[in-house]
Amino acid sequence: MTTAQHKIGSGFGAHSTADDVLQGIDLTGKLALVTGGYSGLGLETTRALTKAGARVVVPARRPDVAREAVEGIDGVEVDELDLGDLDSVRAFAERFLASGRTIDIVIDNAGIMACPETRVGPGWEAQFATNHLGHFALVNRLWPAIEPGGARVVSVSSGGHHLSGIRWDDVHWRTGYDKWEAYGQAKTANILFAVHLDRLGRESGVRAFALHPGGILTPLQRHLAKEEMVERGWIDEDGNPLNPSGFKSPQEGAATQVWAATSPQLAGLGGVYCEDCDIAEVAPADGERTGVRDYAIDPGQAARLWTLSAELTGVNAFA
Repeated sequence: MTTAQHKIGSGFGAHSTADDVLQGIDLTGKLALVTGGYSGLGLETTRALTKAGARVVVPARRPDVAREAVEGIDGVEVDELDLGDLDSVRAFAERFLASGRTIDIVIDNAGIMACPETRVGPGWEAQFATNHLGHFALVNRLWPAIEPGGARVVSVSSGGHHLSGIRWDDVHWRTGYDKWEAYGQAKTANILFAVHLDRLGRESGVRAFALHPGGILTPLQRHLAKEEMVERGWIDEDGNPLNPSGFKSPQEGAATQVWAATSPQLAGLGGVYCEDCDIAEVAPADGERTGVRDYAIDPGQAARLWTLSAELTGVNAFA
């Protein structure tokens, strides 16, 4: 399989910040949509984009909490959206489309990680439903606003995709639920979504990217017990991050998604997975967890997931 998954020498790296990658980039007049843009990496992403001149729409499951979090940041508006509820996705999209505005940047940032077995909607596994299917439905419903401006769509995945490909025979984990493998499947789905969306959208000038932001201690870890994070070597018994632990600051963690959303270095490119503010290499065959696994960028699997997702959600802008 030929691939564009090769570093381009961006000049940035693991410790670049969102502000660093936006140096010299003017987003005045641009509209960005950042799911979960009021917490963790999403909040840092919102701050950086507005500082560069963009207006940012923050869809939030807890709009009151979101408004409090973004208070004092100029150029932000909050609306209600629960990615685990397709009726909420539809209602948000209808409200936005009624405004008549177009979207220049979509950052599918919101997500959940390693939660106890949870069912949403018609019994769907919550990580696959929230992290992937909700964003799939959202982007497809917003397509009339995304297509005209030739937007960039950025799907925030994770190195966790190394934990699992798509379990085609049981995507909703009806049997044998494992919270980490379910997370891995959802993060693989985020990458495959970007791969196929880029293929479908490139003729309209819409390009899609996926990425690993790096390890960052944020509210994403809310489902993990302190003991589990201590055992993994992330924090000490008092809850302090351990060094060297490989964790980035939230400002560094937001950088790769901001870079993917705005960098002129990516002009003419798309459908690739990024990490540390550059395009990632394909993961080595020895199983080391760097780069992107080949199953996550396989165009056949990406098309298959798109078809399945359209069937499950009843939404497909390209049908």
